[in-house]
This record gives sequence, structure tokens and C-alpha cells, in this order.
Amino acid sequence: MGEMSKDELRGWFAGRIPDDWFTGPLEVTVDREEILVVGELAEVQAAKGTSEDEAAAANDSRIDGFREDTRAARMHIAEEAQRRFDRHVSWGVKLGGETTTFTTAAVPVMTRLRMRERATLDTLVDAGVARSRSEALAWCVKLVGDNESEWIEKLRGALGAVREARGTGPTPGRQN
Repeated sequence: MGEMSKDELRGWFAGRIPDDWFTGPLEVTVDREEILVVGELAEVQAAKGTSEDEAAAANDSRIDGFREDTRAARMHIAEEAQRRFDRHVSWGVKLGGETTTFTTAAVPVMTRLRMRERATLDTLVDAGVARSRSEALAWCVKLVGDNESEWIEKLRGALGAVREARGTGPTPGRQN
């Protein structure tokens, strides 16, 4: 990707997405392989005293309708973005405090594990927590992300500061 800031990327998508799709600003998350674009849908106007089951069904229906009704336009925007930024584009929506994502990328990651780490994964497989070592490893990564999210965010912030400092530092080969 020609390096764009997250704000520029969010602006690019905001410029392509029809104004009536979402109720507020987009959330754009990017990594080496994927761009995830999430927007908030308008709340379903339910009758007073609506049961939780009815409200959940209405939200599910709104999400399904949005996904189907906007599919062609989302695919067109994604294809353009994928050519421009050289990353897979995924979509998601927020509604009722929940986020639902569509067709996010599952990217293979290679790793080398010693016997002790393999034994941990094998225990998860043998116990039926996961069907494979790969699924067990993904489960472990999700568990760390869910339970250590504050620490992970602190690390991300520190990495952002390191990138910023590198950008203002000396350039190799530059003469004073």
C-alpha cells in the first residue's frame, strides 16, 4: 500500500460509501493483509415493551438486509480498494452494541513450536476444545486478545510512538 494514514484510509472509504448506509463515522482497521471497514446501522424502531427475542430478531433482520441490499456496491468498492491498497477488504456493521463482520480473511501463519508448546495444543485438541493444532493456536491467540486487551492496546500505542520517532529520525545516507 502506498502508505496512507488510518485517517486517510477512513476518508477514502467514507468518500466511496453512500451517506445513507451508516449513522456515524466509519471504523477502519488495517493490518498487513486486510482492511476491515465497520459502520453503525440505524437502530430498529421497536414498539415499547418489545421482548429481547423480538429485538434480537429485528437486529438480525436489519443486518441481513443490509448485507444483501448493499452486496454489489460493497463488492465494487472492495475491488477498487483491493487494487489500490493491495489488501483484502472485509466489511462489518455495528448494531445494538454488537459488531457483525462479513467474510473476514483467515490468513495462514507459520510458526515453529517446541515440544512443550505442541503438547499444550495437543491437549486442547484431545479435550475437544479445538479440532486441530491450527484451531487450538487460533483459540489461544483469541484468548490472549480477549483477556489481555488493555495490555495489547498499550503495546500498539507504544509501537505507534516508535514508528513516529523513526519517521522523524535521521535518514541513512543523508549528509548534515
